[in-house]
Amino acid sequence: MKKTSPSLEAITEAVERLCIEANRHLPQDVRRALREAREKETWPGARDVLDKIIANFELAEKRQVPICQDTGMACVFLELGRDLHIEGDLQAAVDEGVRRGYRKGYLRGSVVADPLNRVNTADNTPALVYLDLVPGDRLTITVAPKGFGSENMSRIKMLRPSDGVRGIIDFVTETAEEAGPNACPPIVLGVGIGGSFDKAALLAKKALIRPLGTVHPDPFYGELERTILEKVNALGIGPQGFGGLTTALAVAIEAMPTHIAALPCAVNINCHVTRHATEVL
Repeated sequence: MKKTSPSLEAITEAVERLCIEANRHLPQDVRRALREAREKETWPGARDVLDKIIANFELAEKRQVPICQDTGMACVFLELGRDLHIEGDLQAAVDEGVRRGYRKGYLRGSVVADPLNRVNTADNTPALVYLDLVPGDRLTITVAPKGFGSENMSRIKMLRPSDGVRGIIDFVTETAEEAGPNACPPIVLGVGIGGSFDKAALLAKKALIRPLGTVHPDPFYGELERTILEKVNALGIGPQGFGGLTTALAVAIEAMPTHIAALPCAVNINCHVTRHATEVL
């Protein structure tokens, strides 16, 4: 029996729930990574900062309040099964969910309607929607609120093919070093390699919702992730910039084919509040 496609209202209600969930509850993989970092730290200042970070997300969950005052721009990833048919305006349904969720959860409205006129939309809409068609008859919705302290430290570079692996390593490491304490470390680095100027950036953002602790299935990229993570942590920036072993919790790479004359590389940085929540309809 074919599954009935979800209604626009069901999508709106799911997005509403996820906006609140993601802003109040840090994912278990991120919590675990922060606690493991705390156990490994030898610098007292770094341990103290990590203790405060852990206490903060525990208190946010207990009191049902946002983990961070920057409740982010709502990035909504939709994986739409090809056997489903959504009738109506999908963007409008997602925006309504964001509108309801941010109002109901008393989350900060951080979106301006125009980048130069700077008038706040007051309800955190519109959402940034990314749609992928996938096999099956389910709709998977992931809401990842993106704070801009870390987003503003992100970079993209059109490397030369001859720059190779060394060029990638150097660019990502330099980006983390330039970000310093401004991105609220320990950070998570999403790295997009290949595609085009725009696709590399999207790959980098998608990489940030990969569970921490997982390694790229391709051993070549898995080793590259480990190498970059070691180099970034060797910078000594540490939690909140006070020094220590943990500048980054993880590096996640996503790659795709590109042009013979190109080697695009994008680095999307997330702070230690790497938020995302998922629901399947």
